[in-house]
Amino acid sequence: MKQLVFTLVMAAGISVLGQSQKTYPLNTQQSTIEWKGSYAFLFSSHSGTVRFKNGTLRTHDGNITGGQFTVDMTTISNEEYEKGVGPVAHLRNSDFFYVEQYPEASLVFTSVEYFKNENIHKILAALTIKGITQTVTFWATVQEATKTMETRFIIDRTLWGITYNNKLKNDAISDTIELIVKLQF
Repeated sequence: MKQLVFTLVMAAGISVLGQSQKTYPLNTQQSTIEWKGSYAFLFSSHSGTVRFKNGTLRTHDGNITGGQFTVDMTTISNEEYEKGVGPVAHLRNSDFFYVEQYPEASLVFTSVEYFKNENIHKILAALTIKGITQTVTFWATVQEATKTMETRFIIDRTLWGITYNNKLKNDAISDTIELIVKLQF
């Protein structure tokens, strides 16, 4: 009898727990990552997009508790590349993202803090590019009605070994890459 009562209590607890936790799949067709890289002296810049392969967002009682996303680095592109010019072929090679060796990048939320008054989330995440994982921090806004999340942040490309094989040319490029991310669930 004790075993039956214990089993029923556990089943009820799991049922309640399951109702308060939700996982939302990323709509990869409606989600975007825009990137922008500049020269060190801001004489010019290049920008483009890269697509998500998959992703999920987890919540508990309506609060974001985690997320995991995979980026398909083979989709890195921009308008110049689509016209047959521009830096994308070079960005895909071993000098920068080495897409042949590392076709995916990933982002895994490690901590989420919600600031209700500002309706903003502070997210710490493990960002893996070229097999190198570094912690990034960014602020995101969520629109519950449209099931969207948006953020804009900058990374230091050198922390992931994204460097030109020529010191002079590498020094002419800004170390920062700006990312504008719009997620649709």
